[in-house]
Amino acid sequence: MNQREWLTERFAEHELHLRAVAYRMLGSAAEADDALQEARLRIRGQDPGAIENMQAWLTTVIGRVCLNMLRSRRIRRETSSEFHVPDPLVSFHDTAGPEQEALLSDSVGLALLVVLDALSPAERLAFVLHDLFGIPFSEIASALDRSEAAAQQLASRARRRVQNAPEPDRDLVRQKQLVAAFFAAARDGDFGSLIRVLHADVVLRIDGGRLRREASLLVRGAEAVSRHTRLYSGLHPHVVPALVNGTAGALVVPRGGLFAVMGFTISQERIAEIDVLLDPERLARLQLTIPLAEEIEPDAAD
Repeated sequence: MNQREWLTERFAEHELHLRAVAYRMLGSAAEADDALQEARLRIRGQDPGAIENMQAWLTTVIGRVCLNMLRSRRIRRETSSEFHVPDPLVSFHDTAGPEQEALLSDSVGLALLVVLDALSPAERLAFVLHDLFGIPFSEIASALDRSEAAAQQLASRARRRVQNAPEPDRDLVRQKQLVAAFFAAARDGDFGSLIRVLHADVVLRIDGGRLRREASLLVRGAEAVSRHTRLYSGLHPHVVPALVNGTAGALVVPRGGLFAVMGFTISQERIAEIDVLLDPERLARLQLTIPLAEEIEPDAAD
């Protein structure tokens, strides 16, 4: 076996971990796969004898690839970043497969990805590699071509932003109850019940992408979100319960076609964030098969 084949095998052994790194860096499973392909090409000419910690080295390689992709993305993104909703991971069962388990470890909900998306590429790299994956600042500094102190400062700035985000509730049963109560109140146009399930500072973020740009918006506060939600009370018959990034969420499927993915962040026993992906192009790339109601596990549909 030559060196290239040996490195390719080591890459395959760490692929689930590397995809998890790329998803946190990019907020997109499809782009994470692109980053993995680029990283495979980059390692071909490396000398494996100089590598002391294979996983740490590969993590830094994928981090550099993602850093370049983030920098390119910031230049070409046309829509306002305040409306951007990261690509969600959707499932219909409480038990995820090994690939989704790896992507969702450390509870990487949409709320965290939204915060990470607001960071600069360098801040995001420093935070994700150090705080989430334990890569030393010396290696992060090399990836950024900055000093170790500068890398620490970048991670510290990012950490403050992340700490200001809502602390998610981990109780899946309570999440489902609140999401069900939200849709019931929206269906009935019950303003008072909507207010009771929403956090006072709730944020509703809708990303319509290029094709539904007029639908993109950001609404803050329980009363404003309640007023907006009541406009869509007729959607209730077309809501399919789902897990979105491991937490209670829903798909909106009028006439059986996917119209929207809705992710909810529950904090302090209230809905703190609602992230809605309406972008038809990105929804199509999710390639979701919408199950019939009887195909969803009973506890996932409560």
